[in-house]
Amino acid sequence: MSQQGYVATPPYSQPQPGIGALSPPLRGHYGDPSHSAPPSGIMKPAGPLGPMPPVGALPPGPPNSGAHQFGQNGPNISGFPQQRFPGPPPVNNATPPYPPSSHLPPASYPNPVSSSATTQLGHQLGAMQIHNYGQPPGPGYPPQQGPGMASGSPGIPSPPSGASFQGPPQMPQPAILQPGPRMLPPPPSTHNGLGTGPTLPPASRQDGLPGSGPPTANFPSLPLPGQPPGPGYPPQQGANYGPPQMPGAPLTSPPGFPGGPAQMAGPMQPPKKLDPDSIPSPIQVIENDRSTRSGQVYATNIRGQVPPLVTTDCMIQDQGNASPRYIRCTTYCFPTTSDMAKQSQLPLAAIIKPFATVPPNEVPLYLVNHGESGPVRCNRCKAYMCPFMQFIEGGRKYQCGFCNCVNDVPPFYFQHLDHVGRRLDHYERPELSLGSYEYVATLDYCRNNKAPSPPAYIFMIDVSYSNVKNGLVRLICEELKTILENLPKEEQEETSAIRVGFVTYNKVLHFFNVKSNLAQPQMMVVTDVSEVFVPLLDGFLVNYQEAKAVIHNLLDQIPEIFADSNENETVFAPVVQAGMEALKAAECPGKLYIFHSSLPTAEAPGKLKNRDDRKLINTDKEKTLFQPQSNVYETLAKDCVASGCCVNLFLFPSQYVDVASVGLVTLQTGGTLYKYNSFQKHLDSMTFLNDLRNDVQKITGFDAIMRVRTSTGFRATQFFGAIYMNNTTDVEMAAMDCDKAVTVEFKHDDKLNEDTGALIQCAVLYTTISGQRRLRLHNIGLNCSSQLADLYKSCETDALINFFAKSAFMAVLTQPLKMVRDILVHQTAHMLACYRKNCASPSAISQLILPDAMKVFPVYMNSLLKNCVLLSKPEISMDERAYQRQLVLSMDVADTQLFFYPQLIPIHTMDVNSESLPAAIRCSEERLSEGGVFLLANGLRMFLWLGGSAPPELIQGIFNVPSFAHINTDVTSLPEVGSPYSQKLRLTINNIQQKKPYSMKLMIVKQREQPEVHFRQFLVEDKGLCGGASYVDFLCCVHKEICQLLS
Repeated sequence: MSQQGYVATPPYSQPQPGIGALSPPLRGHYGDPSHSAPPSGIMKPAGPLGPMPPVGALPPGPPNSGAHQFGQNGPNISGFPQQRFPGPPPVNNATPPYPPSSHLPPASYPNPVSSSATTQLGHQLGAMQIHNYGQPPGPGYPPQQGPGMASGSPGIPSPPSGASFQGPPQMPQPAILQPGPRMLPPPPSTHNGLGTGPTLPPASRQDGLPGSGPPTANFPSLPLPGQPPGPGYPPQQGANYGPPQMPGAPLTSPPGFPGGPAQMAGPMQPPKKLDPDSIPSPIQVIENDRSTRSGQVYATNIRGQVPPLVTTDCMIQDQGNASPRYIRCTTYCFPTTSDMAKQSQLPLAAIIKPFATVPPNEVPLYLVNHGESGPVRCNRCKAYMCPFMQFIEGGRKYQCGFCNCVNDVPPFYFQHLDHVGRRLDHYERPELSLGSYEYVATLDYCRNNKAPSPPAYIFMIDVSYSNVKNGLVRLICEELKTILENLPKEEQEETSAIRVGFVTYNKVLHFFNVKSNLAQPQMMVVTDVSEVFVPLLDGFLVNYQEAKAVIHNLLDQIPEIFADSNENETVFAPVVQAGMEALKAAECPGKLYIFHSSLPTAEAPGKLKNRDDRKLINTDKEKTLFQPQSNVYETLAKDCVASGCCVNLFLFPSQYVDVASVGLVTLQTGGTLYKYNSFQKHLDSMTFLNDLRNDVQKITGFDAIMRVRTSTGFRATQFFGAIYMNNTTDVEMAAMDCDKAVTVEFKHDDKLNEDTGALIQCAVLYTTISGQRRLRLHNIGLNCSSQLADLYKSCETDALINFFAKSAFMAVLTQPLKMVRDILVHQTAHMLACYRKNCASPSAISQLILPDAMKVFPVYMNSLLKNCVLLSKPEISMDERAYQRQLVLSMDVADTQLFFYPQLIPIHTMDVNSESLPAAIRCSEERLSEGGVFLLANGLRMFLWLGGSAPPELIQGIFNVPSFAHINTDVTSLPEVGSPYSQKLRLTINNIQQKKPYSMKLMIVKQREQPEVHFRQFLVEDKGLCGGASYVDFLCCVHKEICQLLS
C-alpha cells in the first residue's frame, strides 16, 4: 500500500477518504465567498473528556529547550466520543451544587470528573513525553522514536528495546489510546516506536531550538493504526491556500504494519495517569525567559532577533530597529515566497502600538525638526528617511530601502560619508540611527493647510432617573473637580491647553455656558433631537483654569437641578452628534466622555429596541447580534473620524443596552469602552473613578492617520483595531492613546530577498495635546529565509494569539461561530503538522512534536476558543460578549497574553520581606489547595480565592478578622491592615494593576460558596464551565488532526 507525502494545505472543498474535509485557514480570509458555507464532512476530533486527573503518575522530565514530543501508541478504547468542544456536561457528570463545607472531604479539592474520562485521558496521553531534539540522526542510527526518552532526558520510563542495544531494565509501557478502531499493537520496529535503537544525544545548539531537517524531508507517513492509509492531498487548483505538491516518491508503510482492524489480544494493561507537569507549561516558559533576560539591556541593533517575552521586564535600547514596546511580530523571519507562507500557514503580522508608554529608565522619542523643508522622503514610495536608506555617490544621493529608488539628497541635508559609506553625522541624527523618532510636520500635513488647535474634552452626563437616584450623577460631578485639575499637558507647559465643555441629557440635551466672566453658568435646552445643533459657541468650550469658579458652580448645581427628574427615556446618537458638531464648530479635535446607562429608546435618530433574543444563539443569525442594529451608528462613526471626534463611553447598565450598536462609535473612533454592570456606588465607584482618571490623563494623539509601508515583495493587507478605514491603506483614528494597538497582516506579492530582509515602516500623523502636528515613525527590519525551520524558530506565541483573537473576533460579524472555531482548530493543526513534517527529526507519527517557540501555543488557542465571544451559550449575555470582543480588538500583545492566560499567584507562600512578586502557578483547579489563598488577574477582573482551611494568621493579617467565617465577601477592596501580609498583598495588587489599562474590580471568593463559579471560569487549563475542552483534551484533539494530516 502506498501513500503520498503530507502537503500542508489540503483542498478544503472536498472530503478526503479517511481524513475528512477541512475548513479554510484563518488567515483573514473569513469573508472569502467560496468558503461562506461550512464545508461538508468536517472532521470532528476528540471531544468531551473530563478534566485532567488530579495526580500524575509519570515523573516530570527535565526542563527542556528543544522541541516537545508526546508519544502515543497502542489500542483504542471503544466509545471515544467524536465531538470537538462539548456543550454543557450531562447532569450526572456535572459539577455538583455547592454543599456546606462540612459535607465535603476536608483535605482534598478534586476535579468533578468521571472515572471513565480519567481512564480515557490516561490512555490518551499516558506516554506524553518531552524530548530534546538534536540534529537529524546520521547514517546507521534509527530516528529518535516513540515512547522512549531521548538521550540525556531521564525521568520517563521507556519500553524494552527491540534492538541489540542493552540498557538498564525498563518498566513496561502501558497501552495508550490511539485514534482509530481496536487493533493489535504493531510489532516492534524503529518506525512505530515500540522498539528503539541507540539514539544520538541531542546536539547542543546555542539557541536551544530543534535541529531542522531538509525543508521538504519525506519520511514515512504512517496511517493511524487500524485505518487504511488515506491518499495524500492533491495540489489545490485556483485557490488562495494550496501550496505546490510535495516532491518525492510515494512512501510505503513498514513491513508488518497492520492494515485493518483487529481485536485486542490479552487483557488490557491498567491505565497510566497523566502527569500534568509533562505537558508544556506557559508558566515555565515565562519563568525561563525571565531567568535569562530579565533586568538585562536588550539592544535592537540586530535585524530579525526575537525580543524578550512581554512578561519579562528589561531595559530596551533603540539601536536602529523599533523597540518591541512599539512593534511585535508573529515571526521575526518571513518566508521568502508566498508558497512557503501558504505551506506553513503561519500568519505574517505585526502588532503596532505607536504611542506605547516607555519606562523612566528608557529614552523618550527624539523630535526632529527640519523647519519649512519638512521630513526627507523617497520620491517614489514616500517612505520617510530612516536607518534603512543607503547613501551613495559621496552622500549626494540615497537609495530607498523600501522601493530601491535612487533619490537626490536635498542640499540642506547633505553630509559627507566616512570610509565605510556612512554619513559623518550618522549618530547625531535620530532618523539615521534609531528605529523610532518623531518629525515636526509642516502645514502641508495639516487639515486645510492650517495649524491645528489644541484638543477639547466634552463631558456628557446622562441625567435620567436611575443615574440620579443611584448617586452616579453626583459622583461624576464631584470627581470632575479633581480630574480637571490634572488635565494632560506638555512637559514644558505650566497649564494644559485642553479646553472643556459640559452637556447633560435624558431625552433632550442641555448645553452649559461656563464663560469665565459669568456669575452663574447658563443652561440652554435643545429639544429637537432629530436635527441637533449647538446653541452656543462662545462660552461652551473654555480653559479650565480661567473659568474654574463657574465650572465648580455648575458641577455643584447639576445634581440639584435634576434631583427630582422622573425621566427614564434617553437618547444616544444625538448626544454624540452634538459633541461632534461642537468640536467641528470650534475647529479642533477632541474627546467626548459620555456617561450612559440605558438602551436609547426615546424617539430620535439611533433609537434602539431590545433584541437580546436568546433564540438566535447557535443559529446562522447569531452573527447579526454582533452587528449594529441601525446604520445610523456607522454613519455617525464615519463623521466623527472625519471631524477628529473620539468617543469614550462609560456604560452603567442594569439590563440590555445593545453594546454592539452603541459601542460601534467608540470602536471606530479610537475610543475606549468601559462597562460597570448594575453599578452600585459603594462597590463600584473606586473602579469607575480609577478608569476615568487614567483615561483623562493618557498620552494621546488626536486626529491621527497611520500608514504602514513595506519593502518590495510583500504588503499590508488587513488591519484590526479601534480604527476606521476609508480605503485600503490609510488607518484613520479620531484619537489614539498609549494603550491602543493595531494588528497588521502582511501578504507576499513577490519573492523576498534573504540578504535585504523584510522592512516595515509605520508612520502616524497626529496632533499633540498642545496642538502641534507631528509624525511618529517606527521602523523594523525582519529576516527572510527559504527554510521553514527558521520561521518556526523566530515565532512569538503571544503575538500569534493576538492576531488569531482579533481576526476571529472580526470574523464573527460575517461567519457562523462554529466555522470560526473550526478554522482556528484546523489552522493550529496545519501549522504544527507543517513543522512536524518539514522541520523535526523523523519519528513515529504517534508523537506530537511542537516547535520550541510555539510549545505553549495550544493552551492559548484553547483559551481563545473558550472565550465567551466564540461560545454560543444563551447563559452568557450578548452585551458581555460584544463588550469583550470590542476590548480585545484594540489590545496589545501584553494585554491579550494576560487576558487569555490569567496570572494566578499563591499568596500564602509569598515572602513578605522580598520585593519580588511570588511566582505564578498554572491556571488549573489542581493547583489550588484548601490551605491556600490565591490571587487571579486577567486584566479586566481580579479575584482573591480563599481555601476553606486557610491559616487563621493569614486571614487575620489580610482582613483583620479572627477566622474564615468572619470574612465579608461583599467588599471590593482590601482593608488597610498594618500587617506585613496586608502590605505585601496590596503592593502586589497595585503592581499588577499599574501595567494594565483597565481598573480590575476585586472579587473575594470563598471555596465552595456559590460565587466560586465566576472564579473557576478563569482557570483556563480546565474544562470550560460553559463549554470548551480542557488543555489536555485540546492537545489530544490537535494531535489527532495532525496525525490525520500526516497520514
